Amino acid sequence: MSLHRSRSASLWHIISCQVSDEEEITYVKKQKTIHYGSLEDQERIRLSSLAFTENDGESKVVGGNINVSNEYFDLEDAISKDKQALLEEFERKKKARHVQVSTDDDEVKKNLRNLGQAICLYGEGPAERRNRLRELLSRVGEDVVAKKPEEEREKRQQIKDQDTTWYHEGPPSLLDARLYMAEYSLLRSNFRLEKLREEASIPESTLTARLQDLHKYTTSLSIYCSQIGDTRPISYCRFSPDSQFIATSSWSGLCKLWSVPDCSLVQTFRGHNCNVCSITFNPHAGTAENVCDLVSCASDGSVKLWSMDSKKEEPVADLEGHAPFRVSRADFHPSGRFLGTCCFDNSWRLWDLEQGEEVLHQEGHCKPVYCMSFQCDGSIVATGGLDAFGRVWDLRTGRCIMFMEGHLKSIYSIDFSPNGYQMATGSEDNTCRIWDVRKRSCLYTIPAHMSLVSGLRYQPEGHFIVTSSYDNTIKIWANKTWQMLKTLSGHDNKIMGVDISPDSKYIASSSYDRTFKLWAPEYSS
Repeated sequence: MSLHRSRSASLWHIISCQVSDEEEITYVKKQKTIHYGSLEDQERIRLSSLAFTENDGESKVVGGNINVSNEYFDLEDAISKDKQALLEEFERKKKARHVQVSTDDDEVKKNLRNLGQAICLYGEGPAERRNRLRELLSRVGEDVVAKKPEEEREKRQQIKDQDTTWYHEGPPSLLDARLYMAEYSLLRSNFRLEKLREEASIPESTLTARLQDLHKYTTSLSIYCSQIGDTRPISYCRFSPDSQFIATSSWSGLCKLWSVPDCSLVQTFRGHNCNVCSITFNPHAGTAENVCDLVSCASDGSVKLWSMDSKKEEPVADLEGHAPFRVSRADFHPSGRFLGTCCFDNSWRLWDLEQGEEVLHQEGHCKPVYCMSFQCDGSIVATGGLDAFGRVWDLRTGRCIMFMEGHLKSIYSIDFSPNGYQMATGSEDNTCRIWDVRKRSCLYTIPAHMSLVSGLRYQPEGHFIVTSSYDNTIKIWANKTWQMLKTLSGHDNKIMGVDISPDSKYIASSSYDRTFKLWAPEYSS
């Protein structure tokens, strides 16, 4: 009995202990936390607040557990795109109310036309037109209307400047040079006029026979000789006055002298360090009294004079004053005493080789001057520029006596006719134009090639013109009728220059394919 009581007491003790343990356990339900936005942003804010409190040495708590940080929330980022667009529209309308618009309906139409808008819409009255102009100005700005007349004024001034000639004050030697060229040209013009009178008295039958010979000559032209002139493109070629030599210039910086007609190398001229643009013979080259036989110019502005008698390959002299601008062409005055150079500083120069100085620095083109040609008398010179305009200058007075306007693009070649009053220009617009100095106008426009006209030359007697082009062809055009007589094809790449020998036996062409070719009638070989 006592044993049974002790067991029941121990069992009751265990149950009471379990009940007391259950009463001490409390169950707390975890609240659901809702996070707004990215957890990364909240963690960044929390870390920054902790760093801020650690720096201050104490925790800043306001209202319990609300941490205060120094970060600010940008209100504009929270604005939606629609609201932002609505605000911009409100600002534009507010700006439009303050835009000043003329009450003159004609002035409103003029402003609309300047803005490229229709001056009148269907059913639109003056008030609606003013409101439309006000809306446009609120979008593009009020100063646009004011800028348009200024731009038109600048364009008119630019056109006016193209017709304006700038003259530089020359040295005292310029007066001596002008007097010399005046006396020289008078003698040459008398000789030329006499020759023209003789040709005018030639019978019609003789002229017909000459035309037949010319037709036979041109139709029988073919490649007589082809020579690789350099490792780089051949930029220019010119015959010597006696037709015994031909000079070539190359982009390698070398200028070479070749014999005619076998095209064997005679001499190499070394001195340029970059692309050589052209090389030209002195009209008196090869004579004993002449020191300078050739001149060459390069893209670095260097101009060098050469001698054929010198065994050295170095130049005789250098003409300085163009650098760093490119010199595209250099040409001798018929007297051989003066030299003209075309420079990319929008000017051309005249040099007195006897005095060794520059006597004239002439501006007049609004873009680089690319080519030039002296008249056979030596009284005038023609220049062509990349501004698509040509000018004729009187060397005796220094005035511009003719302005050639008509080409749509740059002029790359120009040459005077042997008759002294006509000239031809070749342009990037693929045409060749014939001009008359007496009439001061264009006589004819030849649609010459499929690409730009890189060079042209009159035949020494003036019976035909030879043109070269970047379309890899050479074409011959009859004088007066301007009909095409012959097309010469043979180069593998664009043709950069062309020339006719003074005895009219050969035509030379230089090309980008690194070769130069001689063309001659088949019966002459």
